[in-house]
Amino acid sequence: MAFVHLHTHSEYSLLDGANRIPELLDRIHALGMDSLAITDHGNLHGAWQFHAEARARKLRPILGFEAYLAFGSRHKRERAPDAPAAYSHLVLLARNRTGYRHLVKLSSIGFLEGYYRRPRIDREVLEQYREGVIGLAACLSGEIALYLRQGNYEAAKASAQYFAGLFGPDGFWLEVQNHGIADERTVTAGMYQLAAELGLPVVATNDAHYLKKEDAEAHDVLLAIGTGKDLDDPNRFRFFGQESYVKSESEMGALFPDRPDVLAETARVAELCEFDFEKRYFLPQYPRPAEFASDNDLLVHLARAGALARYGDPLPGPVAERLDYELSVISHTGYAGYFLIVYDIVKAAKDRAIPVGPGRGSAAGSLVAYALGITDIDPLKFDLLFERFLNPERISMPDIDLDFCFERRGEVIQYVRERYGRDSVGQIITFGTLKARAAFRDVARTLRVEPGEVDRFTKLIPAGPGVTTSLADAPERSPELKQLVRQDERLRKILELGTRIEGLARHASVHAAGVVIAPGPLTDYVPVCLAPQEPDAIITQYDMVALEQVGMLKIDVLGLRTLTVIHDAVAMVAARHGTTLDMNALDLEDPEVYRLLGSGRTAGVFQFESPLATDCLRNMKCDRFDDLVATNALLRPGPLDTGMHLVFINRKLGREPVRYPHPALEEILKPTYGVITYQEQVMRIANVLAGFSLAEADVLRKAVGKKDKELIQHELGRFVQRALALGHDRRAIEDIAAQIETFGRYGFNKSHAVAYSVLSYQTAWLKAHYPAEFMAALLSSEIGNTDNVVRYINEARELGLDVLPPDVNESGFKFTVVGDRRIRFGLGAIKNVGEGAIESILAGRQAAGPYRSLVELCERIDLRLCNKRVIEALVDAGACDALGGHRAQLVAALEHTFAEAQARQAERDSGQHALFGGDTPSPEPRTPLPEVPPRSEHERLAREKAVLGFFISGHPLARYGAEVELFGTRTTATLSQWSDQKVRIGAVVTVVKRQISKKSGAEYARLTLEDFHGTAEALVFPEAWAKLNEVIRPDAALLLSGGYSGRDRDEEQAPFIVEVAQPLDDLKTAGAIGVALRWSPLAPPPPGASRAVAALCAAHPGPAPVLVEWWEEENGHGGVPGLAPGVSAARLRSRSLRVAVDDELLGALRDLLGPEHVHLVRTT
Repeated sequence: MAFVHLHTHSEYSLLDGANRIPELLDRIHALGMDSLAITDHGNLHGAWQFHAEARARKLRPILGFEAYLAFGSRHKRERAPDAPAAYSHLVLLARNRTGYRHLVKLSSIGFLEGYYRRPRIDREVLEQYREGVIGLAACLSGEIALYLRQGNYEAAKASAQYFAGLFGPDGFWLEVQNHGIADERTVTAGMYQLAAELGLPVVATNDAHYLKKEDAEAHDVLLAIGTGKDLDDPNRFRFFGQESYVKSESEMGALFPDRPDVLAETARVAELCEFDFEKRYFLPQYPRPAEFASDNDLLVHLARAGALARYGDPLPGPVAERLDYELSVISHTGYAGYFLIVYDIVKAAKDRAIPVGPGRGSAAGSLVAYALGITDIDPLKFDLLFERFLNPERISMPDIDLDFCFERRGEVIQYVRERYGRDSVGQIITFGTLKARAAFRDVARTLRVEPGEVDRFTKLIPAGPGVTTSLADAPERSPELKQLVRQDERLRKILELGTRIEGLARHASVHAAGVVIAPGPLTDYVPVCLAPQEPDAIITQYDMVALEQVGMLKIDVLGLRTLTVIHDAVAMVAARHGTTLDMNALDLEDPEVYRLLGSGRTAGVFQFESPLATDCLRNMKCDRFDDLVATNALLRPGPLDTGMHLVFINRKLGREPVRYPHPALEEILKPTYGVITYQEQVMRIANVLAGFSLAEADVLRKAVGKKDKELIQHELGRFVQRALALGHDRRAIEDIAAQIETFGRYGFNKSHAVAYSVLSYQTAWLKAHYPAEFMAALLSSEIGNTDNVVRYINEARELGLDVLPPDVNESGFKFTVVGDRRIRFGLGAIKNVGEGAIESILAGRQAAGPYRSLVELCERIDLRLCNKRVIEALVDAGACDALGGHRAQLVAALEHTFAEAQARQAERDSGQHALFGGDTPSPEPRTPLPEVPPRSEHERLAREKAVLGFFISGHPLARYGAEVELFGTRTTATLSQWSDQKVRIGAVVTVVKRQISKKSGAEYARLTLEDFHGTAEALVFPEAWAKLNEVIRPDAALLLSGGYSGRDRDEEQAPFIVEVAQPLDDLKTAGAIGVALRWSPLAPPPPGASRAVAALCAAHPGPAPVLVEWWEEENGHGGVPGLAPGVSAARLRSRSLRVAVDDELLGALRDLLGPEHVHLVRTT
């Protein structure tokens, strides 16, 4: 006898199964079993991984799933009359390839046609796709079992006869289980009776949802997470007992001591199931014109024509040679059709004026891709390698990823569906997993741990870019957590349970980019399902990796916001200046661009907006495109951890000598100052020193990148031996091999770095030469992202651009450039104003010119699209400021004006107005706007923020600009960056949330702060809050001082902890700010200035000191401070003059002396 588990659930029975496939198979192997069936609920998500992992262990994989079978039609949602349940379970197994194909169909139909809470099939489709499929009667929820539990033996018998007849001899087994559940005894007795009466075989199964008995508690937590319930909720769904684990043959024998035959039958079922995936690619047929005999003939024709267009006729020798080589490799590997399909997609996008990226990934190294217009990167110009993309010695499906305009990506996918058939095209599933912190949070929630404590504990688990820490390792990597684990039993419990569920699949979603194209209906090849939250979108049940392995064509179709920004900016330049820009023909060595980048003005520059990237470009004095490419490659976790970026910068600036590991490598490594930066450099090194072909060198490159020590040593050993055979010095070659292993592990794909650096350069070029158009396009791309809009508005203003409020007479949907260096806010950024309302406003303006009053606005727009709420939002945003009156008046008049206009539009629509003569409405007599007081500045700004997400016509901090600049060391943009120093920020408190600590019972506060840069969060702990709660109030403008917790040192977002709060008003009244009159030998005070200054100051008495500063260069020559090194300053404080620092005094002093000589300074 040999028992086989035929009813097993993996983690792909989401938040129900807790078996990780590799561990499950290891357990099966350890138990001495040779076969296993995985039968997840309704799906085949794990089928390929299971099959591959089982074959690797020399185990027989039996593919299947536990189907949900509707009583009645799968199309109906209501429960069938007299049905024992809404649906039943039925285990289906693939006997062979036909059976697998039919399981694919059945599982897909369950999602596409029968989905109602569960993916249901019915008898109709079961009958259609029964061939090659084995059925098992399933658990207590099986159809036969449900009838037996009801005591309806005849109905159970009828069901058994139906399934036996459907699946035929050796096609259907009754199923018995013993988990200690009372109903199982009833069902088992009934199953044995049916077997005897009908002559049907019986198998014993264990409904295995977790690996070992001790995993039952962790599985129970998983169920609680899945149902959103607390672990101790008596009403939640849970399993009975602790028996749903993967049992040994002896354990199963003990459950059925009198019926060894039901265990032996499992082996008989297993022997009937033999399946392997076909080892081939399933490529769709490109619609080829009849005059071409093959895909290859057409590809050669198109590639040569494209190359001639790119390089001219005749083709230069190196181009012709490279083109012939690439075409021969593509022909040999059989991927001509693939190239044609990608070419077709890109061409269709370009024909529709959909912006396409210049390239992405290793495809930028292909001359054929460049000739076809798939990429716009010349691989010969940048020394990019085709073998990095398609290696004739490592044949695998090429991978061309495509970037399209973010706003129009959907059109590209729609084209693909229309071109190749809607049934043949789908998007791809991806699975979110329970990562360490997520697992910890989920477990803690089920145990009802206070959220504040969960946050505190979670942040002790090391995390961040390039950091992966498991829950098991976390205490060893975090001393504070280790100490707490020793002290807190509850924390130990959370970590223990979290460790058991960590890494399990938690939910399914749609891959951000992947699209799969099949030669026919997708369900002929792979199982599909419906996208979560997108009921009309079909996605594959297999993830990206599985799809590639089963031979499907997948293409990444990405939406890139940067392409939208570039396109919109170029369109604005054309409209405003009559200049047509060819962004692919830019001079890549424009000094203006590098001046911009070197000055740190990288906001909006693709790939270089982070503080680290900005500092890197500034510090290295980036002045050439090669530097941009290298920086793009070096700013990754691996190179950053090893300090490669610092070596690069120091060598570029001459702070350390450039060294080459071998004289023959100077040409390869010169662009990166001797630092191995790109994968392609590793390939070139192997080619030059060891005589590797570039295809062989790519195998070495891939081995190093995989971090497989055995494989690395094998390939590096080949490299050393072949280099030695060519006469190179052993010590030098071994040193180079070590460098390849170290630096090559983190080397970046140069093709991708070049392609994306081109986009970086294009954005920087537009910002340098057309800042208004670029910033308008950038702001438009971030509509809906308040923090980024605020950040980019500040950047625009620092570039000398005015950002104006929205205006119904000048705004479009997006941000637009109006006049010289002015950007007008887009109507699309106003909350509660929909696209239809904006179209109506723009149409009315285009038809009859600007709106002159509120009455005219209401009469000329479609009030069915623009209701009162919309118009009030426009008023609050300032978009109606040009219509006369102030905002309070316009809102006060809106009720009457809207009602009158609505009545006239209804009259016009009904034709009554035309009946009484006249086709246009007569203008309403203009009544004056109501006499109401204007809104206070506070109310005006608050309403602006409510509809825009931020302030536009002013800012509550505006009158504290000097205080914020002089005393603040952080802004909201940088407040979440951890520091071991105390920091200060000047900000307005917009939200105060008082909360009670369950641990101490004391009150503390969570704050939302706002300044000119955006918003940020802060905490005030109980001790500080007890002192500050009278000062920290909503709308208070404060200087807040504080710091950070040590446990947040490695966090991407570290909470700012407030310790001291001071009203900004107090800084001037306390004399903390003084007036400085600044002079130098080259700019001395004018005659009589002292008396005039004294008179002005005497007229404005107050607490602020007056100082005189004398600035002089150390060599004795006067100069303007800040423009030259070595400047010193002497400061004298007036003993008699103290002033009230206000706008009137400052304005008078600046008029008298000149603004460059009057400054506010800190005096404390």
